[in-house]
Amino acid sequence: MPITHKTPLLDELEKGPWPSFVKDIKRAADEGGSPTANDLLGQLELSYEQKIGHWKHGGIVGVFGYGGGVIGRYSDVPHLFPSVTHFHTLRINQPASKFYSSEQLRTLADIWDKHGSMITNMHGSTGDIIFLGCRTEALEPCFADLTANGFDLGGSGSALRTPSCCVGRARCEWSCLDTQDITYNLTMTYQDEMHRPAWPYKFKFKTSGCPNDCVAAIARADCSIIGTWRDEIRINQKEVQNYADAGLDIQKYVIDLCPAECMSYQDGEIQINNKKCTRCMHCINVMTKALRPGTDVGATILIGAKAPILEGAQMSAVVMPFLKMEKVSDDLDDNYTELKDFIDKLWEWWDENGKNRERVGELIQRLGYRAFLDAVEIDPIPQMIKEPRSNPYIFFLEQDVEGGWERDLEEYRARHQA
Repeated sequence: MPITHKTPLLDELEKGPWPSFVKDIKRAADEGGSPTANDLLGQLELSYEQKIGHWKHGGIVGVFGYGGGVIGRYSDVPHLFPSVTHFHTLRINQPASKFYSSEQLRTLADIWDKHGSMITNMHGSTGDIIFLGCRTEALEPCFADLTANGFDLGGSGSALRTPSCCVGRARCEWSCLDTQDITYNLTMTYQDEMHRPAWPYKFKFKTSGCPNDCVAAIARADCSIIGTWRDEIRINQKEVQNYADAGLDIQKYVIDLCPAECMSYQDGEIQINNKKCTRCMHCINVMTKALRPGTDVGATILIGAKAPILEGAQMSAVVMPFLKMEKVSDDLDDNYTELKDFIDKLWEWWDENGKNRERVGELIQRLGYRAFLDAVEIDPIPQMIKEPRSNPYIFFLEQDVEGGWERDLEEYRARHQA
């Protein structure tokens, strides 16, 4: 159908070198014949003219048996743009690492052409497959077609959001974890928590196979699972020599940039003091053929990251420096049990103490890391720091310190002679 709305302000957004969402919506309206896309252009243009958003959010809308997965949205000017009177969003659980077959992609496109607006957002900030612009009466038929083809809704609202992960061992030689299996296991184990919102606010799992952290778990996830190793970085000295012969200034671009200052380069060979290494991955990223992560692999578990809403942005903090994360059985319940035990205690504490719309990281910030550790029954250790190398997160009580706070000044001076 031809586009029936004039859009001079939206047209400006098509200019420039970058892809434009306006162009895509116009294509759905013109070539796809979507009346929803056509009226969406009209309403967006009106919003730009008046500098007012014309969406109404919220309300009870969803599919039978699920409390999340559908975000209700309505137009407040339906008399002008009747095709976007209802404009609900469906969040669909993405495959682990976002691997699809072309057949799956065609199936998704066919379902959405049949029931919706033809407008999608493949993996925005939520990670899910997003179907934008569904009418209320089309939700159940669309959901039925999705489930018949092996898809399910993801999380939304104050629930577990759809777990996500990097490509892991499927495509990345640095991965220390089977990120797909961990994500699948968490998704299947916590179906109730994902589909039936019951918490103070949202909770996210993100899994990265190595400290490069390609899914930015440390900045975005309430629980970050990041692959690491606890033995030594593997060194191929012959490849080190090849890099030097090819002109790489190893001293300048590798040794001098090591944040832990744990590397040296002499007589054509690299030496690493692995006890000082912080697993930053810089040397491995620069010399990919010469250096590799160790073989005793597992995960570092961190807690509390979030984007700024109520409080400022927070990075997650280490709670378990190293945890073996290998699949031991085909039974979901038998795998990753130590992580799940920790998660169960964490959620119980958050459920009891969290305020409305308070993320786990904000609760820890409000009540203190000590209260959090007491709740999850983990002893404080030196790796639990707020800022690397500078700011301890743990403040010990007097009874935790041998001899208390009292010190014998003479004895101290005797041990610390000038």
